[in-house]
Amino acid sequence: MSEDWSQHEVEIIVEDYLGMLALELRGQDYNKAERNRELQRLLPARSRGAIEFKHANISAVMIEMGYPYVDGYKPRNNFQGLLQEVVERRVYARPELATTVAKLIEQPVMKPTGMGDILAILVEPPAPAKKKEALYEKPSVRRVSQRRNYLEQEARNQSLGLAGEELALEFEHQRLWRAGQKTLAGRIEHVSKKEDGYGFDILSFETDGRERLVEVKTTRFGALTPFFASKNEVEVSDERSAEYYVYRLFDFSKNPRLFMLGGSMHRTCSLEAVQFRATPGTNED
Repeated sequence: MSEDWSQHEVEIIVEDYLGMLALELRGQDYNKAERNRELQRLLPARSRGAIEFKHANISAVMIEMGYPYVDGYKPRNNFQGLLQEVVERRVYARPELATTVAKLIEQPVMKPTGMGDILAILVEPPAPAKKKEALYEKPSVRRVSQRRNYLEQEARNQSLGLAGEELALEFEHQRLWRAGQKTLAGRIEHVSKKEDGYGFDILSFETDGRERLVEVKTTRFGALTPFFASKNEVEVSDERSAEYYVYRLFDFSKNPRLFMLGGSMHRTCSLEAVQFRATPGTNED
């Protein structure tokens, strides 16, 4: 059998994936292993691993559409063109999915409490699919159509952003306090609360007193959900790369975890322009 999946196979797996996503967004439990076994019955030519790989391809399409992806299925690009077409059609045929996502991302958010050891939320950054690749990759086929980018809209949720910054502040205080640097911990500043133009949110410190500039990006969704950075933030990450960190908080509402990207965003991420400022006139002489 050819490597490419047939229309029938793609329709079946996409419907299964969207069913899992709907359950996940509503906070309902399901069993991935059981669903995979059922798919193997419906798709006898496809193995467990092939099904998981295709689920990961669907995650990549969902992200390009501006939707969250199913937790645990790390987005993988180089997806089949047919897959992209079916995902778009099936998503737009499910208006209730868009409604669920829209309600979720607009909800006010508070900083989690009663977390125990806050330093335990630190994890390693998710590994890229291949060595020497940036963490966030661009799609390999035509850009998918977007009616509304829910991931970008979530990034504009001010209560989510503030809750993430407050959690990152607590993390930084504890990091320095436990390192015996109580004076430095007392000097940490939440600079974005005073003025939103520094290119970072928190002025913290290394244990030797050097400055650490922390830009906090928070999402309710998975670790590989893309984040959005301003031109100023990218420029500051370039100019002060030795001091600059992006703190990526993910799964914020359920089980907050944090990974750090140190240095210029040009090195740690694949940056893609998603908006331009247009001035009437022409660039031509």
